[in-house]
Amino acid sequence: MLTVGLAMAGAMASPAGAQAQAAPQETPRETPDEAGARAVIETLSARLLAAPSATAVLEAWCAERGLAVDPRIVAVRVPGIDKAPSPLQRERLAVGPDEVVRYRRVRLACGPHVLSEADNWYVPGRLTPEMNAALDGTQAPFGRVVRPLNPSRRNLSLRMLWRPGEGTVPGPDAPLFSVEAVLSTGGVPFCEVAETYTGAVLARGER
Repeated sequence: MLTVGLAMAGAMASPAGAQAQAAPQETPRETPDEAGARAVIETLSARLLAAPSATAVLEAWCAERGLAVDPRIVAVRVPGIDKAPSPLQRERLAVGPDEVVRYRRVRLACGPHVLSEADNWYVPGRLTPEMNAALDGTQAPFGRVVRPLNPSRRNLSLRMLWRPGEGTVPGPDAPLFSVEAVLSTGGVPFCEVAETYTGAVLARGER
């Protein structure tokens, strides 16, 4: 089941015998700019949840919004970080405790815009040697590298990190929402990703 991390507002019942009830809290009003940002976020997140490749969605998004002359996504490796997979992640990847799982953290950029940061745990033994070499030695995004596998994507969660109603529009570095997913080919999982999308996705370039 896809879990959506949205805060839910609930009414608090007064204790038995109480003479007064607390007035309901008002929902903060969105500014027009906030409403526009929310609409863009909802559009992008829906596309990501419906597609087998986040890379393909972001490249189409980059082209649609004119963010760069060349709308190809580049994966800029973040060095010096290593995160071992948790037991639950190993279970989702269907690997034993001793099977190698590699970790890769990247910033996915379109021109000068860093659209997301991604944590990626993948099983190198389920990729080709050419794919592993590309992941180790190039700035090719994971989705483009593994495209020949025709992967499917199972979404685990969508969590909203920015909420309108505070009178401010997210800046380009502000986290907007995160998505977790498992990629499989032929029913065999080979990668788990945790992606955080930033306010840079709201930008528009000159056409």
